[in-house]
Amino acid sequence: MNDNKVYFVGSGPGDAKLITVKGKELLENADTVIYAGSLVNPEILDYSNGEMMDSYGMTLDEITSKIVDDVKSDKMVVRLHSGDPSLYGSILEQMDELKKHDIDVEIVPGVSSVFASASSLKTQMTLNGVSDSLIITRPAGKTLDEDKINELSKHHETMAIFLGTQKIDQIMEKVDYPSDTPVAVIYHASWDDEKVIKGTVSDISQKVKDAGVKRSAMIIIGGVVDPIEFRRSYLYGVPQEPL
Repeated sequence: MNDNKVYFVGSGPGDAKLITVKGKELLENADTVIYAGSLVNPEILDYSNGEMMDSYGMTLDEITSKIVDDVKSDKMVVRLHSGDPSLYGSILEQMDELKKHDIDVEIVPGVSSVFASASSLKTQMTLNGVSDSLIITRPAGKTLDEDKINELSKHHETMAIFLGTQKIDQIMEKVDYPSDTPVAVIYHASWDDEKVIKGTVSDISQKVKDAGVKRSAMIIIGGVVDPIEFRRSYLYGVPQEPL
């Protein structure tokens, strides 16, 4: 199975069983797996007997060259991303380079860490009477000059912030939520070493520091983190009073 194609596969949030059936089957048949470093649980790599290559520290040109060489050699290549490739996966720039070599890409979705975080919190990101929307964003950094965290937070809907643990002080200062708004920081959602830290806009930064969490965590802000009053879904019949 090659067809001058490479497969971009979402490995899921961490738990090796949360990869899709299709993703697992592709790994089992892959000749080459180029994976996203420590963001991918090593247990997932055990699904494949192919050549393993850690892409951490590799340039775009180096990754492209390896994919092109192997696909042209009639090898089945999997580019293994963490979570879902469509969220902060930098896949389009890879695809643009591969097009120059007439190599097609098939994308296999994965379970995002944002949804694994909801599972860990035993909540839902949208909740009748609490939040009708989920805002996914990230803070400014090396590849983003300016973020829109303050503007987005003014909606007071559920906000999921990727890649922000190291800047949690600045993030909590930027957001427009009331100081007692619930916040959760989920480190390694669905991994064996998962940590869930709960607090509010006013105190979560210190709690995260006390827990020693500095990276690989999702920040969830909003009433869904600790829902007290919400309305029952129309799916089950709606009483008019909050539960």
